[in-house]
Amino acid sequence: MTFKNRTALVTGAGRGIGKAIAEALAREGVAVICVSKSADSCGAAAAAIVAAGGKAQALAVDVADGAAIAKACEQLLAEHPVIDILVNNAGITRDGLLFRMTEDDWNTVLQTNLTSCFHWTKHLARPMTRARWGRIVNIASVSGIIGNAGQANYSAAKAGMIGLTKTLAREFASRSITVNAVAPGFIRTDMTADFVANPELSAKILEAVPLKRFGEATEIAALTAFLCSEEAGYITGQVFAIDGGMAM
Repeated sequence: MTFKNRTALVTGAGRGIGKAIAEALAREGVAVICVSKSADSCGAAAAAIVAAGGKAQALAVDVADGAAIAKACEQLLAEHPVIDILVNNAGITRDGLLFRMTEDDWNTVLQTNLTSCFHWTKHLARPMTRARWGRIVNIASVSGIIGNAGQANYSAAKAGMIGLTKTLAREFASRSITVNAVAPGFIRTDMTADFVANPELSAKILEAVPLKRFGEATEIAALTAFLCSEEAGYITGQVFAIDGGMAM
């Protein structure tokens, strides 16, 4: 993969899929800004990249806070003329059947998973348009494609990310900025650790997965890194499910 002195910002980079994406980009020579709500987690992720010979910095931001994102972007763009690559990965779950789901459960998930993408993209994409180059990858979910009982808020947020991806791909195409989405299925991360460790529950889940295994964060990171590269310049507005065949 080819990268030409690029700088990337990855949200939710303190652990799981986001951390794997940050590490994959750093291995390709990209300078990575690792964002998470916890200063400790994004700091550890950035430190690990630097220890491995890469370039990284940590930035603690609550992505559910639009004003905090605006302030962070203002500071970043004072340091960097352009953030070339944006990976919107940060997300949370507050699962529950609809009749048990509170309004706060709904709003918090939508704000963190979807509205954050609006804020980061709005603030960071304008310099990309001036540079006439950019890569935006939104980490959605197979739940946003096929739905998932007990995840009305999460599925709605991820489906919204897919709609946002397709719209922004059309808006930014004339400036050579690509916008794509990656939709993971059941991936082995901290978020899924409880049911992965439960033999009965994991067996039931894998009944719906043709490949009969959980995915790995590195598999999401590999495709995401490719979509951020020079070689992916003719791919935009697409949704790539990495789900072991669940949504086919």
